[in-house]
Order: sequence, then C-alpha cells, then structure tokens
Amino acid sequence: MRLKLVPDETNWDFFARLPITLGFSGLMLVVSVVAFFVMGLNFGIDFRGGTTIRTESTQAVDVGAYRDAISPLGLGDVSITEVFDPSFRDDQHVAMVRIEAQNEEESITPETVQQIEDALKTVDPAITFPSVESVGPKVSGELVMTAIYSVLAAIAAVLVYIWLRFEWQFAVGAVAALVHDVAITIGVFALFQIRFDLSTIAALLTIVGYSLNDTVVVFDRVRENLRRYKVMKLKEVLNLSINETMSRTVMTSGTTLLALIALLVLGGDVIRGFVFAMTFGIIIGTYSSVFVASAFLLKLGVKRDWSKPDGEAGTQFADVDA
Repeated sequence: MRLKLVPDETNWDFFARLPITLGFSGLMLVVSVVAFFVMGLNFGIDFRGGTTIRTESTQAVDVGAYRDAISPLGLGDVSITEVFDPSFRDDQHVAMVRIEAQNEEESITPETVQQIEDALKTVDPAITFPSVESVGPKVSGELVMTAIYSVLAAIAAVLVYIWLRFEWQFAVGAVAALVHDVAITIGVFALFQIRFDLSTIAALLTIVGYSLNDTVVVFDRVRENLRRYKVMKLKEVLNLSINETMSRTVMTSGTTLLALIALLVLGGDVIRGFVFAMTFGIIIGTYSSVFVASAFLLKLGVKRDWSKPDGEAGTQFADVDA
C-alpha cells in the first residue's frame, strides 16, 4: 500500500477564484514594493562595505568560538568563514573575518582591529593575522548594481527562451511569474529585515531557474493538450494540464523543501539567509506557476492552429506518483 499525496486523477478548478488569487498576488506585490522603499533592505557586508581580517593558525578553525569571542565588542554584522585551498599545508588553517563598516567609515579603526585580534587570541594563542583589507562604499555600490543586472539578465534570457520555445503569450506569463517571485521574495527580506548579501542574490537566481522549470513543465503539457483537444476551451485545457502535472509538482517541491527546512533549522546563521530565500522562493514559485503564469496565459489567449512539430515535450516525469 503506497502513500499518495495527490490522488491518481484530480479535477480541481484552479481558476474558479481567479480574482481572489490574482488579488492576493497583487496585494503581496504592493506590500513588497512599499516595504522595499520605506524600510529598505538590511544589506550585509558585501553591499555595505567593511573590513576583512585574514587569520591563520596551526590549530583548526572554530567558527563558533571566534564568533563568541568577537560578539561582546558590539561590531554589528560579523561574517566568519573558513578558507580551504589544496595548496595549504596540513597544519595551515585559514579563516576570513569580515566586519561591517562602522559609523559610515570605509574601514574600522586600528584600535578596533587590535581589539578583534586580542579577542581571537584568547581563543587561539597561536593565531596570526597576515592581512587586513577594507571594502569601501564605491565597491559595495558596484556590487549592488552588478547584482541587479544579473537578476534582470536572467529574467530577460527567460523571456527570449520561452518566446522561442513556445509563443509570446507563454513568455509573458512565465516572466510575470518570475518577476512576481523575485519581487515578493525581496519584499519579505525588506519587511523582516533579514540580512541581504551576495548569497541571497545567488538564491534569487536559483529561484528564477526553479520557478522557470516548474512553469515550463506545465506549459509543455498545455501545448500538448492544445494540439490534442482542438475544440476544448483554453480554461479547461489549462486546468487539465495543471492537474496532470500536479503529482510531479508536489513531489519535486516537497522533497526539495524537506532538505531546505533541515538546513534552515540546523544550518546555522551563516547560510540562514540563503536557505530562507530558497525555501520561500520555492513555495512562492510553485504558487506562481499555477496561479500567475497560467492566469496570464488564460487572459492573453493562444492561437489554436499549431503548425510546429511536438518535439520533445519535456514532461516525461509529469505523471510520477506523489
């Protein structure tokens, strides 16, 4: 006897309450935009600038002990990461300690650097500090713009890809869903003032890819069913296609969320922002594939005289039991 999260045959009407679902998405977008412009993002060291201290020791790096030693100094956002390199000796252990800019200054004062070094020496008397480097506001600003360009470039590439693979109506629906996912995820970071750094940008780009994959699976099945059912109404074709791929969607999203929730609970503070963005992004991405991308396709309509060959539909796993 097998556990089934989704029945073998479903006939759910995903567009029965279309005004409510679109209104909910619109409300979340408005709240996200207001939170972004009113509260702003809680930028991490990558975007605010700060000072990086490189440490080296013959003893193993204990990130937790390092953090506990520095915390009483009240320096704000502190990031500690161990560095691995095949060229290191067996007894060479390196870490990077990054401290956010203090009082709008480009770098922390020599006195503060000395306090940090003294605090770390209480944990590891053998520790040394080969270098101290500062990242100013100009470099941080360039990182912000690079991050924005990378997300916009990913969305633009998706627009072209879907347009070439399907029709322009599909492309508009897919891009609307991606903008919806990215904007709301950024809004949640602004609303709850979760630290926003380069790892969060990596999570956003991953969300774009994951949401696109889910949307393409649904759209592939829609294209197949449009050719199969020549006179069926578009709304019915969309409902049929989403129901047929629901098992695959639930299984894929569910198993991914299991791993992410474990990381969210047990992964620690260093990766929490990245994992939270991924977890929330997968939830909102699954939602948007059904209630945003397909809703836009329903509103725009599609031509029914398909002349292109079916090719590889890419839905070979759509009927996998969940």
